[in-house]
Formats: sequence, C-alpha cells, structure tokens
Amino acid sequence: MAQSNPETHVIDFRAAEHLLAARDPRGAVKLLDSVVAAHPENTAARLLRARAFFASAQLRAAELEFQLVLEREPDNAFAHFALARTYERQARPDQAKRHFRLAAALDPKPEYLASARFEDEAE
Repeated sequence: MAQSNPETHVIDFRAAEHLLAARDPRGAVKLLDSVVAAHPENTAARLLRARAFFASAQLRAAELEFQLVLEREPDNAFAHFALARTYERQARPDQAKRHFRLAAALDPKPEYLASARFEDEAE
C-alpha cells in the first residue's frame, strides 16, 4: 500500500472531484475517507464528501457532514442549500425550508431564492 502524505491527499481530493463530476460518488467517498481521516479539520474535503454522500443517496451521512461543515462555517450558503436538499429528500420539509431560507439570506442566487419560497409567506 502506498504511503499516505499531504501530496497524496491533494491528489486524492482532486481525483474525488473528478469522480463526483463523472457520476461516481461512491468512488469519491472512498478516496475522501482517507483525506478526511488525515485532515479532519479540512472543511473543503468534508463538503466534497458530503456532496458525494448525497449523490450516492447516503442521506444520513450527507446530513452529518453538511452539519459539521456548518458548525465550522455557519455562513456557508451552499452547505445550507445542500443540507436543505438532503432534508427535502428525507421528507423533512420544515427543516429543509429553514436551511433553504438561510442559504437565500446568505447568498441571493436565483436557485436559492426559488427554493426558499419566500413568496409563500406573502400570500
């Protein structure tokens, strides 16, 4: 087995990005497990792993990773949005709505605003 070092972790992280883009989220998770184990403080690796968990329908694992990212970066609009989508897929609409709205408040991207459904409150 190859030695694990910071350089191989960067390579694994980049390879995991490519695997996720190529629709192989489980392969991405496998690569990221060692990166996160070696660098548990690395929020980018955790966020990528959360996305891979989500893409492979490992929703509870995705939820936990997104929550961890948000503990460290409470103003991360993407993490709020992704956590909301995770809750939505778990049929937890109240929790999803809260995080969709936080994402939209932090970053008024059209996708975030549409998901927040602020207009529902105006009616």
